[in-house]
Amino acid sequence: MKIIAIGRNYAAHIKELNNPTPENPVIFLKPDTAVLKDNKPFYIPDFSSDIHYELEVVLKISKEGKHISEKFAANYYEEVGLGIDFTARDLQTLHKEKGLPWELAKAFDNSAAISTFVSKTQFSDIHNLDFELKINNQNRQTGNTKNMLFPFERIIAFVSKYITLKKGDIIFTGTPEGVDKVLPGDKLEAWLAGQQLLNFDIK
Repeated sequence: MKIIAIGRNYAAHIKELNNPTPENPVIFLKPDTAVLKDNKPFYIPDFSSDIHYELEVVLKISKEGKHISEKFAANYYEEVGLGIDFTARDLQTLHKEKGLPWELAKAFDNSAAISTFVSKTQFSDIHNLDFELKINNQNRQTGNTKNMLFPFERIIAFVSKYITLKKGDIIFTGTPEGVDKVLPGDKLEAWLAGQQLLNFDIK
């Protein structure tokens, strides 16, 4: 199982971090050791003083495919969930300034909190899904999949041109605006179309 993540997929988030708008999906990878499941607590690592949360809708790939046509891409995922892409923003900023890869800031252990997955058939329109994150019962991020620069099918088609997708692979599809720092003692709760899928603590 591999974790593929999409950066810069919501215009307002691009603006808040002063990044250029991409012409194609921006791709980075996380190893399987990044996975944090079952609402287990996230422990802030000692190598960063600025860990940010990024709430994202997550796809689970249901069958193997490569060079997938966009018109058939919907056949390659049956379930969706939510994830938090934890990012060491201080490390990311340093690496971006030097033109280096982001991996140390994005791929560290437990940096991909993932919820349980639900069938996409639960939703009348997968491309119009509200999702939100609350921290300590205060709203921090709200998004809707209709605002993606690159929708699910475009992402799958683009990624599969370069990387074979296999059953069980996970795709983080980008975060809306509102990212910020987490602190010990914070409680994160997240909903997809009104259904709570994440509820865990920061330590």
